[in-house]
Amino acid sequence: MQINNIDYVEFYVGNASQASHFYRMAFGFAPIAFSSLETGERDRTSFVLQQHDITLIFTSALSPDSPVADHVRVHGDGVKDIAFNVDDVESTFQEAARRGARPVLEPTLCEEKDGQFAKATVAAYGDIVHSFIHRHGVDQRFFPGYQSYKNRPQVIPTGLTTFDHIAACVAPNSLRDWFDFYIDVFDFHHSHQEDIVTENTAMNSGVVQNSNGSVKFPLMEPAPSKHSSQIEEYLEFHHGPGAQHIALQTDDIVQTIRALRGNGIDFLYTPDTYYETLEDRVGKLDVDERSIRELGILVDQDKWGRMFQIFSKPLHGRPTAFMEIIQRQGARGFGGGNIKALFEAIEREQALRGNL
Repeated sequence: MQINNIDYVEFYVGNASQASHFYRMAFGFAPIAFSSLETGERDRTSFVLQQHDITLIFTSALSPDSPVADHVRVHGDGVKDIAFNVDDVESTFQEAARRGARPVLEPTLCEEKDGQFAKATVAAYGDIVHSFIHRHGVDQRFFPGYQSYKNRPQVIPTGLTTFDHIAACVAPNSLRDWFDFYIDVFDFHHSHQEDIVTENTAMNSGVVQNSNGSVKFPLMEPAPSKHSSQIEEYLEFHHGPGAQHIALQTDDIVQTIRALRGNGIDFLYTPDTYYETLEDRVGKLDVDERSIRELGILVDQDKWGRMFQIFSKPLHGRPTAFMEIIQRQGARGFGGGNIKALFEAIEREQALRGNL
């Protein structure tokens, strides 16, 4: 089972035009193609945006009877499809189904003048699906039924380069089952385990990833605790399991976060006390520590190197989906030394929303 990388992430949203505008202006994604009534699509409208190796699709319904509309009604705006690039769609789909994945879309082939586009889809946790994508002889930006923009709007990139990981919240007592699903169906392996307990909340979590490390999925379930955790809050307002956050990499987190803050993105607050022992914990930084503190960036390290990370506040109205921005300097972990600080920061936000 060869999963090469994440091909794209598709969001189902209430208004795809507004969502694509937001991600263009706030995050610096360039619109490259669209699908709607003008291209012959009668059920939905979609916009494809890219920045470096990151491709996002925003889709909204053209009819109240559309499954897109039903998904948004239940879950709000959020991730629907985490698509994988594969070498052979047919064999990957058949093998995934044989190993227990539930088929959603049988392999389909779109023949173009110069090449082909193949796609198939299987179900995962909640209403999330995984599509298998392969393009042959066509541009890697090609999507069948979509029309490229003739006059693309001006975009100022923010330095985001690639998907780092996508984290999911799953139902209580189901974490082990979903570990097994990704291991048994996709040949992923269980690479990290991190169970967190604070004074108020708790979670169990671990990471599964593919063989080359390009696809990493932290999976989280709520654990018994005094108050409702961020995982329980997500499950309540999302009405079931789903993708909680997408982590995007940058080569210069200080410049990226300055740009995102300047574009109006709010991030979780990090107390000054976090930085009092930072150098004792991770050593001397090779970036401006004043900027790290000013911007609220978290720092962690493992035996392979150092990493910087920061988490946005929820982006789509409900206290569900958010973004993580991450810079790796060799580190392979997920900020284990920061997770308790992150949990406590989110607990402060939960308390402000009355959901703690």
